[in-house]
Amino acid sequence: MSKLKGMTSQILARDFTASIVVFLVAMPLCMGIAIASGVPPEKGLITGIIGGLVVGLFAGSPLQVSGPAAGLAVIVFELVRDHGLSALGPILVLAGVLQLVAGMLRMGGLFRSISPAVVHGMLAGIGALIVIGQFHILFDSKPLSSGLANLAAMPGRVLGLSTDLQQTEFALIVGLITIAAMLVWEKFRPASLRLVPGALIGVAIATIIAWTTALDIARVDVPASLIGAIEPPGPGFLASLGSPAIIATALAIAFIASAETLLSAAAVDRMHDGVRTDYNKELRAQGIGNLLCGFAGALPMTGVIVRSSANVQAGATTRLSTILHGAWILGFVALLPWLLREIPMAALGGILVVTGWRLVSVTHVTHLFNRYGVLPAATWAVTFLLVVFTDLLTGVLAGLALSLLELIPHRKSLRLRVEEDHGADASRVQLHGSATFVSLSKLTDVLEKLPLGRPVHLDLHALKGIDHTSAERVREWAALRKGAGQPVQFSGPAPLIASLAAAH
Repeated sequence: MSKLKGMTSQILARDFTASIVVFLVAMPLCMGIAIASGVPPEKGLITGIIGGLVVGLFAGSPLQVSGPAAGLAVIVFELVRDHGLSALGPILVLAGVLQLVAGMLRMGGLFRSISPAVVHGMLAGIGALIVIGQFHILFDSKPLSSGLANLAAMPGRVLGLSTDLQQTEFALIVGLITIAAMLVWEKFRPASLRLVPGALIGVAIATIIAWTTALDIARVDVPASLIGAIEPPGPGFLASLGSPAIIATALAIAFIASAETLLSAAAVDRMHDGVRTDYNKELRAQGIGNLLCGFAGALPMTGVIVRSSANVQAGATTRLSTILHGAWILGFVALLPWLLREIPMAALGGILVVTGWRLVSVTHVTHLFNRYGVLPAATWAVTFLLVVFTDLLTGVLAGLALSLLELIPHRKSLRLRVEEDHGADASRVQLHGSATFVSLSKLTDVLEKLPLGRPVHLDLHALKGIDHTSAERVREWAALRKGAGQPVQFSGPAPLIASLAAAH
């Protein structure tokens, strides 16, 4: 009994410590993403609180942390620009309902069948737009109405600088100091302080400099009461739900938020050996969260890989750490709003510049080209370019349309048949037909339900072909099992084995 109590105390201590680390990571990001979305910073804080206290309680991925995500900043910015802040509530309510229904209909696996080229191209495009938009925040100015307009205005911002230091120049210096502090800390931080996030260091240094020198630059504006920042839907709420524009935007947010959440959950599963994600349960929890965010007039939420990885690395073992981090945000905002008002806007812009830059992963498109050829790489590039130069929805739809071309080589045999044979010491799985994203949900269900603690033999002799979406999924599954000390053996044609065996 005493041993059990000791283990429980140890788990509680680890979750308590991890929750503080996640809170320190989440606070500046919640505010920075809100500003990048064109809304007041408290909107991001409310989403972070709901993501911790509510979604953390119901999540299907216990160690994943939910909150406002950079991946939705662009679409929210355009929404607020075109329809006003009052449209955000109805759209999130509808998006939350869509996610909740999708989870109830067990559609979690379908979102995982989206081409990685489309998802990563979308995220890279969003990252580029965030960098371009937040560039203007560094100059204490506001982002313009589109990515092209922001890009065109960048040279003018630089050429407009003066040696006679004024507000613009001071703001830029503070923003650059924030970026430099983040990067230097993350590269050279002591091992004993590895859990202290670079974003916190950057914001702390920038805030101290701005406060001690009394710089005349824009600061974060937060209300004295968080309750006052909650804006429930107005009298025209139900009528607005019938608007085609509202419905289209809600569909886009539900789709993107669900895809990003489930991809993040899959990545979190690869980081630890604990409870695996229940994707349908996670989808339902996200639906509840976005429903509440809609009623509160806050930002949309997703599962966020930056906060989730910090949670795992800090030693979290249960969902308690996620829940507690929401409580810490609530307590900080309720008790210390005056401290938030000392944070320079340029410092949050600097954080978002770094965050956006990291979303633009050229490594991924190089991996797609080297391993799978021109089409997946072209899908990534087209998605990326259209997101940057047109809009998010156009880029994603074009990417999805291009990913359909991968079905052409398999058009005569799109069906996939999976045979299982569980012997006394090992499991054997034989694939017949073609493995494409059309049948990926079925294949994933079979692979994830295989008994643990025994070798698996994946027989590909009867497999006629595999697209890059399925190949990436099988490789992730194999890497996860091997990482847990459970051997996976492939047999079949050499080209198929080569495309699945090595991890990137």
